[in-house]
Amino acid sequence: MEISEILKAYQEGERNFAQVKLLEAEILKENLSSSDFSRSDLRQARLGRTNFRHSNFTEADLSEAILWGTDLSEAMLFQVLLRDADLSSAKLIKTNLEKANLIKTIFCGANLTNANLSNSIIIDGDFRPNSEQQTNLTQANFSNANLSYANLSHALLYQANLNGAKLCRANLSMGIKYKNLPTDLTNASLCGTDLSYADLTGAILVNANLEGADITGTILKNVNLQGAIMPDGSKNQ
Repeated sequence: MEISEILKAYQEGERNFAQVKLLEAEILKENLSSSDFSRSDLRQARLGRTNFRHSNFTEADLSEAILWGTDLSEAMLFQVLLRDADLSSAKLIKTNLEKANLIKTIFCGANLTNANLSNSIIIDGDFRPNSEQQTNLTQANFSNANLSYANLSHALLYQANLNGAKLCRANLSMGIKYKNLPTDLTNASLCGTDLSYADLTGAILVNANLEGADITGTILKNVNLQGAIMPDGSKNQ
């Protein structure tokens, strides 16, 4: 199915585009909200600034796709393949990314407020800010996700759920470029989280819950742990 056919069908009221093959397709600044692209092949597609709000991408393959500024708010991306995809400045508010493959995915400056990334694989994912905005992971659910080697430097993780997540060797440090934007884990839940050898230099963990967390080799230089519950269950004053 050609892009022109999809856009024409959408204008005529069609919303079911499940299992379409759109390898290297280009759809820019279009409105395709509430569409069904489940199990579709969208590898290397360029979908910048397109409106996919409330759309269904369950088990779709978006590997190496470019989704700069794309709106996927409240979309269903369950078990989606987004390996090596670029979601810089994308809107993923309340998006379901449960069990997604997000290895080496770029989320720089994206808004993932209240997004569900539980049980997803985000090894080497990039959540750093971009020139426009800080990556917003407020109240995002990363429970049991694999974020090993991920770059979360300067990300906003206020009240995020990282229970049981793997953050082995992840970068959550203040870094050098944006010293006024420390990684904010205020009120975050990190119960049973693997933080081994992660770098949290300068991070804010005020009132965070680290009970049962693995902090073997973790760099905690200049970390604000006021009111945080420590791995042994004690409360830091």
